[in-house]
Amino acid sequence: MFLTLPTLLTWARIFAIPLIIGVYYMPMEPGLRNLVATVMFVFFALTDWLDGWLARRLNQTSAFGAFLDPVADKFLVCAALLILVHLQRADVFAALIIIGREIAISALREWMAQIGASRSVAVHMLGKLKTMSQMVAIPFLLYDGTLFGAIDTHVWGTWLMWVAAVLTVWSMVYYLRKAIPEIRAKVR
Repeated sequence: MFLTLPTLLTWARIFAIPLIIGVYYMPMEPGLRNLVATVMFVFFALTDWLDGWLARRLNQTSAFGAFLDPVADKFLVCAALLILVHLQRADVFAALIIIGREIAISALREWMAQIGASRSVAVHMLGKLKTMSQMVAIPFLLYDGTLFGAIDTHVWGTWLMWVAAVLTVWSMVYYLRKAIPEIRAKVR
């Protein structure tokens, strides 16, 4: 099911990456550039919820969609983190922690699926909290201004990015602790 509406929304997150990057090369005022990139990121990030809802509602779930959805999410988040590091709005160490964890947990989940133990690394609340924190931090840092005359998005985004980095490590340790007994049992 490569061309269902839910799958097309998932593909849109991947195709959005060069568009969001391209905004920073457009000849426009920096504040407008930040606003456009932020709105684009938020819009495409929301398609993650929408594609899942539509897939269930329209009965268009598929193995390919289940595979592509987290890949698109990771591409979008990693690209945004790299943009923020390039713009010097996010610490490279926090970005490396988050991107490294995404790679490690994806590999762990693949391995656990191969040995028939994917339940041990199913999504946990820590991972959801990490995602929520980074999905608020990224638009705040892309915007890099003051909202409603009171909210310094750079300060809040920086704090939330570090919260996401801490939750990233914590959730990775959680997933590894759940997986190690399964790995030991299969290796013996």
